[in-house]
Amino acid sequence: MSAPELACTYAALILHDDGIAITADKIATIVKAAGVEIEPYWPGLFAKLLERKNIEDLITNVGGGAAPAAAAAGGAAAGGAAAAEEEKKEESEEESDDDMGFSLFD
Repeated sequence: MSAPELACTYAALILHDDGIAITADKIATIVKAAGVEIEPYWPGLFAKLLERKNIEDLITNVGGGAAPAAAAAGGAAAGGAAAAEEEKKEESEEESDDDMGFSLFD
């Protein structure tokens, strides 16, 4: 995200958090108070977008797009867990061969 997009996003979140209607003028005022220089069309774009969308829905559905990828990764992890368990058994057998009854620091 670019600096103007982030500035407008944070301004919209501030307005939403305070329960204030999100308008282009209010976004521009907050961005200007923050000292961020943006093109004059950014606040209007964000205001138009957010008058059609519910910010609560946008906030709560942030990670919704990654669910299928996570499910696929979970399936791969289950297959990998069996292989890791097998390697762990092999390592424990090797470690038992190395135990000769004394340690390096005795």
